[in-house]
Amino acid sequence: MIKATGIVKRYGTLDVLKGIDLEIERGEIMAITGPSGAGKTTLLQIIGTIESADAGIVTYDGVDVTKLSDKKLSKFRNTNIGFVFQFHRLLPEFTLLENVAVPAIIGGMARNEAMDKARSLIEYMGLGPRAGHKPAELSGGERQRGAVARALVNSPAIVLADEPSGSLDSHNRLELHKLFFDLRRDMGQTFVIVTHDETLAADADRMVRMSDGCITSITRPAHKDNL
Repeated sequence: MIKATGIVKRYGTLDVLKGIDLEIERGEIMAITGPSGAGKTTLLQIIGTIESADAGIVTYDGVDVTKLSDKKLSKFRNTNIGFVFQFHRLLPEFTLLENVAVPAIIGGMARNEAMDKARSLIEYMGLGPRAGHKPAELSGGERQRGAVARALVNSPAIVLADEPSGSLDSHNRLELHKLFFDLRRDMGQTFVIVTHDETLAADADRMVRMSDGCITSITRPAHKDNL
């Protein structure tokens, strides 16, 4: 589905990524782990077309996104890729419902349709009664589940999550962890998750370990019947 080939990234004289090759399969949950400074977030941003590589290509179903114009790339990103960050990044002046609908409206969906889609996702997340609340009125776990709903509103091919449970307490980490597997089961969603959470990484279909800008191992943890 997604293939990154020969990805190199430098910041000045620092080699952050040193020729990364990685393939992501449709419907899988992949965890990327490793120490701080390993290049995990940079790789995620390049796969997500937020950053550009200094060398190498990224293809989605054979489409080389590194060759798209800025305008086409922005549209591709909005339509095909969902993002979840460590901190929810919900807009404080908007309600949860409005926040979730924003990417769909930006993508050209009719407002009523976008609101209906957002409401459906919010209800799936168990947040229906909270749809009219602003982020400051939500708990940390509720805000992060809202951020996941926002990432899904355009039915993306993949959701890229950067330390999504890093700011949560243990209970909400487990709830978010379970949510990813529920979404894969119910919607066939593909996830790539940068994480220091060893529990989440161990339950993933594949665990990619990075160090010093290189992939050091790719393993399939010995588990089944994920959550």
